[in-house]
Amino acid sequence: MQIHLTNKASEWFHNEMFLEKGDFVRFYVRYGGSSPIQHGFSLGVNKEEPIDLGVLEEIDGIKYFIENRDTWYFDGHDLYVDYNEKLDEPLYEYKKNNG
Repeated sequence: MQIHLTNKASEWFHNEMFLEKGDFVRFYVRYGGSSPIQHGFSLGVNKEEPIDLGVLEEIDGIKYFIENRDTWYFDGHDLYVDYNEKLDEPLYEYKKNNG
């Protein structure tokens, strides 16, 4: 699986989370909420360093990642993160990968 972020999404995270080069941003599984791929779970985001790195994407010196223990949530999908200008927040999409 892979993480894909648009430049606008990366810029939003940088500004909202006060990120600097070398920082890590974790996408993690939360109990509750809604998701198109896992009933009863949703995606959370936090600024923290990895313990057991599963997936990594680096953009402008910021490392976006998913821990190995959370990869089940994506169920064969890649994570695509864009920016919703109207709502001023990230937009998450899950697309079935070919692997």
